[in-house]
Amino acid sequence: MSDAYVHSVPLMDTVVTIQIVGHGADERQRTARAQGIERALEWFRRIEECCTRFDERSEVRQLSEHIGTAVPVSAIVYEAVHFALALAAESDGAFDPTVGHRMEARGFDREYRTGRTVRTPLDPATDVSYRDVRLDPIHKTITLLRPLVLDLGAVAKGLAVDMAARELAPFQNFAIDAGGDLYLGGCNANGAPWSVGIRHPRNEHEWLDTLHVSDAAVCTSGDYERTADDDTGHHIMDARTGMSPTTVASVTVIAPVAMVADGLATAAFVLGPTRGLELLERHGVKGLIVTPTLERFATHDA
Repeated sequence: MSDAYVHSVPLMDTVVTIQIVGHGADERQRTARAQGIERALEWFRRIEECCTRFDERSEVRQLSEHIGTAVPVSAIVYEAVHFALALAAESDGAFDPTVGHRMEARGFDREYRTGRTVRTPLDPATDVSYRDVRLDPIHKTITLLRPLVLDLGAVAKGLAVDMAARELAPFQNFAIDAGGDLYLGGCNANGAPWSVGIRHPRNEHEWLDTLHVSDAAVCTSGDYERTADDDTGHHIMDARTGMSPTTVASVTVIAPVAMVADGLATAAFVLGPTRGLELLERHGVKGLIVTPTLERFATHDA
């Protein structure tokens, strides 16, 4: 495995980088590799088109225009919402995908490619929650019982990473990095597990720790990623209070799939060190929670 190919594309409000080790010895292999990467990137485009709340044409935004009506949705949207609602129930509503309108009010309302401000034309109640969303598993429909805006930011990118990883599985040795959401397949160019640095939450040029991962996802949620326009905090919200949690600086989760790692990292961040660690332990995933004072809380097998 002497060669490695790296390709980066701006997608889903971040830069998606895919690296494939090997499979470039001849023209046929290089063509197969390029085609595999394009299929993997297409999943990011498809899932973003379906799940973004920043495009009036997306399925998620269309749901907000049909309150009280069962709306047929794609398998992508159904699975993303199904997982987000399950995680909301598991976290007693600390994590909640119905916070879209409140996120808009805090300044998270601009489409990253154009800078255009996007506001949903409805007047939702201030006390909406995941309980106001109904799924029909037989007909694959979603019903919003009250005016609300779904925000799938904590699960959609992980789902895209998972679908991309499925496309790249035949190559065995590859890495997908979508702005902190990672999937590491097989080995690196040296034939060893992939090395993943956990960023110091207060010094972006320093690592707190290094993980060695193969055939697993690694996702990190941190308070340093994006801040609200009104200086009320960062991009992670405790849906119960409408405020940004302050007891955690970052959470890193290792799981078999990225959607689970992504969602659990966000939920654990909101729940705080003690309850967040309990959540990770219940789901049998490895994780590290770091507080603003750099105190560490790790799962038993981390």
